[in-house]
Amino acid sequence: MADIRFVLPDSDAVTIPGQTVDKLIRAGDGGAALIYLYAFRKGVPPSVSQAARLFERSEKDITASMELLKKLGLLKYDDTAAPPPIQSEELPEYTAADIKREYDNGTVFKALVQEVEKSLGKILTSDDLMRLFGIYDHLGLPPEVILHLVTYCIHESGRKYGSGSDGQKRMPTMRYIEKAAFTWEREGLVTLELAECYLKQLDERRSQLSEIKKVLQIRDRELTDSQQKYIEGWVALGFSPEAIELAYDKTQINTGRLAWPYMDSIINSWHQKKLYLPEDIIAKDGKGSQPNKKKPYADTSRSAAPSPTEIERMKKFLEKLREE
Repeated sequence: MADIRFVLPDSDAVTIPGQTVDKLIRAGDGGAALIYLYAFRKGVPPSVSQAARLFERSEKDITASMELLKKLGLLKYDDTAAPPPIQSEELPEYTAADIKREYDNGTVFKALVQEVEKSLGKILTSDDLMRLFGIYDHLGLPPEVILHLVTYCIHESGRKYGSGSDGQKRMPTMRYIEKAAFTWEREGLVTLELAECYLKQLDERRSQLSEIKKVLQIRDRELTDSQQKYIEGWVALGFSPEAIELAYDKTQINTGRLAWPYMDSIINSWHQKKLYLPEDIIAKDGKGSQPNKKKPYADTSRSAAPSPTEIERMKKFLEKLREE
């Protein structure tokens, strides 16, 4: 079969081998086809969370599609290859003249500065202005998304650090906001709708992590990075807190402690056997009892998503920018 040639609206052409197209058609997995097209076009596959958001599929489905592409030989993980170069997460250097010129001539940036100062409750320093301008100019995030980002960072700072000794809410630094901006840019959060979807997913993951921490008897401390990766991997495979509780009980019985690698091997063995539901695990992987039925865990930490009042403020800000 001849290669398939696609011509995009901007006359940019890409060619996919006909054999590859045949494999994707026979696989019959739309998610796998979308992931392959993205990777073919961008030169690198999307992350599971990014693909789930872009293609409106669950992370479980995206993971399954990626595994299918791997089996088809269309997506490879080369552990021996050098990792791709990490893009520097540093903004270019701007001068005070650059900022002044944009502030004086660009009404959009001026309005953005005023709104950010209102949100943070302070006048931005020269360094703050340069970082904000870098987010606006170098990263190219739209003004309304930047304001959304600032609101999110204020919530995150309050959740992590609480209030100061004077009882006032701890505000994030512009350096903190800058780091978050790089994450949003990397994840493609360039509209309010995409940002809202991202924050909703973040809240759901945070609530699920809190419930799993409770199952694992982890209290009064945060998860380490490696522990969080274990849990996020289990959730991405499609395991519920109840199923993870069964793995935890089995780990405790066999090792007398929470041995993360051992527990990971149990969960991966269930994944290979396609056992995800607690009742299936109990029926086909040995004797046991159903985990205790719990009321849904209420995450008392403040939501990452802005309140309706804050969202309305951002919409008015966006309307103001459009009028200008």
